[in-house]
Amino acid sequence: VQLQASGGGLVQAGGSLRLSCAASGRTFSSYAMGWFRQAPGKEREFVAVINWSGSMTYYADSAKGRFAISRDNAKNTVFLQMNSLKPEDTAIYYCAADPTYSDLLPRRGSADYWGQGTQVTVSS
Repeated sequence: VQLQASGGGLVQAGGSLRLSCAASGRTFSSYAMGWFRQAPGKEREFVAVINWSGSMTYYADSAKGRFAISRDNAKNTVFLQMNSLKPEDTAIYYCAADPTYSDLLPRRGSADYWGQGTQVTVSS
């Protein structure tokens, strides 16, 4: 599976962005998908995960109520809608894929496949 993230950019605090992650391969619908981020000088951190069907999602506390993860298996794409953005959301955002939903959860935070990342910058 190859992952290509896009949709990042520069936005003012309070604004919104929608990230996309396009996946190649015919088995996309069998993978759980996640979003992680890494700010300068900080470790990579979990943001959100969605299971293969879209029926289960889980969010980091920092994302709850502001971000929404979704997927379109017909288009091999996973999305991260980010609203009410804050300067502390500034980071490179990575999408990830793994056959096992629980592997993407914060206590594991691992994935078989990673995208190249897309920069999100939120100005104050």
